[in-house]
Amino acid sequence: MTAYVISEVEMRDLDGFEAYRALAAKTIAQYGGRYLVRGGKAELAEGNLPPRAIVVVEFPSMARLKEWYASPEYAEALKIRADALERRLLFVEGVVPD
Repeated sequence: MTAYVISEVEMRDLDGFEAYRALAAKTIAQYGGRYLVRGGKAELAEGNLPPRAIVVVEFPSMARLKEWYASPEYAEALKIRADALERRLLFVEGVVPD
């Protein structure tokens, strides 16, 4: 069953953000993930919080997603992330195919 990483992102440092983004993209591909949404224009349809940049990444399974997140390769990106951006990060299981 597919699994998704959903991030709400707010950039703090442009150079750090670009470095993080490049490292993260490389590790996502290495672990079988692919971007579905990567910071495109967002519109608030309901609720009261202003939209932030949204990122959605699909992985083949929750196990593979968690392998990626705990990987030594992604750990390098996480070292940059703390100063480069603020985010909320969710791991979500997809639906079971019919």
